[in-house]
Amino acid sequence: MFFYFLFLYIASLFNAKARLLVRGQRATITAIRKGERDFAALHGCVWFHAASVGEFEQARPLIERLKREKPQRKIVVTFFSPSGYEMRKSYSLADGVFYLPFATRRNARIFVSALKPSAAIFVKYEYWKAYMSELKMQDIPIYIIDAIYRPEQLFFRWWGKWYLNYLKYFTTLFVQDARSKQLLEQHNITNVVVAGDTRFDRVLEICKNPKTIEPVTWFINADSAQKVIVAGSTWMPDEKLLYRYMCTHENVKLVLVPHELTTEHLNGIFNLFEGRFMRYSEATEQNMHFCRVLLIDTVGLLSSLYRYAAVGYVGGGFGDGIHNTIEAATFGIPVLFGPNHNKFREAKQMLDCGAAYTFRSYEQFEKAMDNALQHSEEYGKRAKQYVESELGATDNILRILNI
Repeated sequence: MFFYFLFLYIASLFNAKARLLVRGQRATITAIRKGERDFAALHGCVWFHAASVGEFEQARPLIERLKREKPQRKIVVTFFSPSGYEMRKSYSLADGVFYLPFATRRNARIFVSALKPSAAIFVKYEYWKAYMSELKMQDIPIYIIDAIYRPEQLFFRWWGKWYLNYLKYFTTLFVQDARSKQLLEQHNITNVVVAGDTRFDRVLEICKNPKTIEPVTWFINADSAQKVIVAGSTWMPDEKLLYRYMCTHENVKLVLVPHELTTEHLNGIFNLFEGRFMRYSEATEQNMHFCRVLLIDTVGLLSSLYRYAAVGYVGGGFGDGIHNTIEAATFGIPVLFGPNHNKFREAKQMLDCGAAYTFRSYEQFEKAMDNALQHSEEYGKRAKQYVESELGATDNILRILNI
């Protein structure tokens, strides 16, 4: 762990994101030491820790229910990732939002002692030994939500068995499925509850109250005969497939939402599409009549954009893994994604119930997209039914949590 944090310090000399992370976590410790924030006012809070914004969205249904049912309860949220912190640092239901200081024993002691939480809730993949040890030593309940476990993970390899013991520090592990519970129990981890995935509860809330995004409405109304594909969290391999499809299929429009809005990525999209798109930031009702591709060059809209789609495309399947498929499925549309989806329970289940398609080549993608567009309503109903069948994780967790 020391070498990991040392690498981040070195990387911060050259990388802007790493620099934000290093400065941010240092600022938390500085605020505690110098009394720049009244941490005593936060004593007894429920502390939620999320790696980034995606994990935060999984915690959000719990936070919102807690604040609704116990408005006096203090909530603190910490992030490891700069993208998570920067997007949610002004979250109105949190009484404090901080970068998590690097997980050294010293930092953990300073932070936990300053905060004095009544409970700590980590989301999905967050296992920081120093914090877990400090919380355990101070007799503070620790929970993990939305966790999922597979035999190939570090905990269950012969060289990672020592790490398995830290799972015993949790008061309760709330896991997504019965397979995870069975695997843990095979390794003598018994404080496990199958609760499901709170993301389903979150996306349903978004679906009930989606944002109305006027430029997209203009885009659709300019030619309502053309079906709309919303492609979310895309990378260049995804964009190349979509560009090729758009070149040979005149009956569709594309709303493109890149995963990263760096200058390099946007320049790559510009070169690929030869500039033949309209930026969201430059859209007017008039110029929407002259384009078939709308590039979303701002953040925070994707989860509502799927409401406008006949088909949703979820990026990342040709990289480390696909992004959030259920925020598309909840709007009752079929979902397409690339081959790297095996770590995602919901993706496999949507494939099994005929609500999603996957592919490895352009030929497979074209066939899948044609089929999804032709049967959008039928397959979209399956997607919606799947999401509805997975609701209830928030209730399952709160029934057991004593907070």
